Amino acid sequence: MARNIQSLERAAAMLRLLAGGERRLGLSDIASSLGLAKGTAHGILRTLQQEGFVEQDDASGRYQLGAELLRLGTTYLDVHELRARALVWTDDLARSSGESVHLGVLHQQGVLIVHHVFRPDDSRQVLEIGAMQPLHSTALGKVLSAYDPVAHSEVLESERKAFTDRTVHALSDFEGVLDVTRARGYAADVEETWEGVASIAAPIHDRRRMPVGAVGITGAVERLCRDGELRPELIAAVRDCARAVSRDLGAGRF
Repeated sequence: MARNIQSLERAAAMLRLLAGGERRLGLSDIASSLGLAKGTAHGILRTLQQEGFVEQDDASGRYQLGAELLRLGTTYLDVHELRARALVWTDDLARSSGESVHLGVLHQQGVLIVHHVFRPDDSRQVLEIGAMQPLHSTALGKVLSAYDPVAHSEVLESERKAFTDRTVHALSDFEGVLDVTRARGYAADVEETWEGVASIAAPIHDRRRMPVGAVGITGAVERLCRDGELRPELIAAVRDCARAVSRDLGAGRF
């Protein structure tokens, strides 16, 4: 019979310990709880920290679970399931708004478009499934950056290129945008990525209330805005769509 790898067993036990009870634990607490020498526990914690599975609070020195576990924890939700759950609702959103609809997920420091519903006006359009959008300037990307700790970490480490004069790319200003996004429950992009184009997006959550994607509409500024402001009925429609998909994924009421 194959023998278990002791270091992996200890690392797994450490993660289970951090997942329960107090939110943060010190080295001594972890070592004593698992019956390990401090040096052994510290070596495992350091490795887990390097891989992003554990984070250490700078002020207290205590440890907690890291953002990488969030990424792994949400992989049970297959992208195809997310798309399948969103099909009806995104079709309805395209009809009610008259605009194209995109469903996006975090992928390689950007937004991967996994579903695209054409604007229902018979105009010539290009299918954008598989396309990548930036995190910092698009409405979909801002939503993911605001609600997903992994996306937030990645967007802070990215270049945040200024695509137009309206692009918010300075760190302090961008963090302010994310605060506003979380406060109002949606994000906007008015000519920050493409001249003459605006978009509105809202977050999708799963049964554990974890962010798993974002849905939004994109169209000409003159259609999405009225008197210089985004049309409130379009904002409401996007948020309703996101809530409906979230409910279908088991998130309950938001």
